[in-house]
Amino acid sequence: MSSHKIGDLLAKVKRPGKVPKSEYLEDGEFPVIDQGRLPIAGYTNNPDVVLRSPLPITIFGDHTRAVKFAKIPFACGADGTQLLYPNNDSIDPTFFFYAVKNVDLSNYFYARHFKFLKEQKIELPPIRSQRRIASILSAYDDLIENNRRRIQLLEQAARLLYKEWFVHLRFPGYERAKIIDGVPEGWERKTLGEIADITMGQSPKSIYYNEDGDGLPFHQGVANFGVRFPSHQKYCAVQNRLANPGDILFSVRAPVGRINITMDKIVIGRGLAAIRSNRGQQNFLFYALKNHFFKDDLIGSGAIYAAITKKDLHEVELIQPSDLIARIFVERTTPIDCHIGNLQRTIDKLTQARDLLLPRLMNGEVDHEPLVARQTQRDAPTGAKAS
Repeated sequence: MSSHKIGDLLAKVKRPGKVPKSEYLEDGEFPVIDQGRLPIAGYTNNPDVVLRSPLPITIFGDHTRAVKFAKIPFACGADGTQLLYPNNDSIDPTFFFYAVKNVDLSNYFYARHFKFLKEQKIELPPIRSQRRIASILSAYDDLIENNRRRIQLLEQAARLLYKEWFVHLRFPGYERAKIIDGVPEGWERKTLGEIADITMGQSPKSIYYNEDGDGLPFHQGVANFGVRFPSHQKYCAVQNRLANPGDILFSVRAPVGRINITMDKIVIGRGLAAIRSNRGQQNFLFYALKNHFFKDDLIGSGAIYAAITKKDLHEVELIQPSDLIARIFVERTTPIDCHIGNLQRTIDKLTQARDLLLPRLMNGEVDHEPLVARQTQRDAPTGAKAS
């Protein structure tokens, strides 16, 4: 096993271009990968900015320290996205990704981290061992990605049902419904303040923040569009403004209108509001808000960045169907939402297991040979013997 600086192992990679954040699409032909925490930040239909080679490749966030891996053609997002590919055939690209992911840069507080990453050393075992280690860790990531795709399909199904019933107005019994002022009889237009309890966030002093798990998870913004559950990076030792499990988190500034749901009790900062239906229709309200705020900054003002006040949020107007139709929608979508929650918990467990195993494989604390043998035996067809 030999030790090398990461900077000495990098090939020069020419990127075709980059996609400004303002041009990210929610759906499209090519994924956009940037330095944010999400595996995919958005999409583009512009083939001229797509990186097609070399693949697979490691992506490093200069500001965020996020490390990602791309196996298919993609477009680079905003500034701070560094492309890392090994410069010789003795390094497996997948192993290289996990080796970079294993580097700890948490003690470097400078705004840009790429220059520090290049000075870090990684151990390179023989190529055969690299590939075996990569195959073990990839098995976890393949399961994680499969569960993420299932979540996307389930949420898409629920959102399409919402649009069918409450946008196109083809709900159960619509044939007999009388339309008055653009809505079916018995339906109303209600403000968010009338149908929900809203808690506006307030950020504690920075001395109470930590990354060691002391206190409750702390969030002050919805960082990524289209993500249902936020991941916890920061904690807060004081409990001020709180969101409870199942609360909708709504970004009230920079950018306005991004939405997720917290699975845990958390502290919310001034960039967030926590929203809970006062009619027992939480998942209906979630899909209503997702449909209403289909892109960033539809409301809000500000000289530097968009933001909204508590009054602005309370006055957001939504269609409120009859109690019967809302109840039927809740009954149909609750199993979907429960399945999504279970898949996310599986993702969290797989991620934790992979992250515990990663450094132990890299430093040789765990022998990869027995793990590969068990994995090969498990994946072999019934009646076959692993070679």
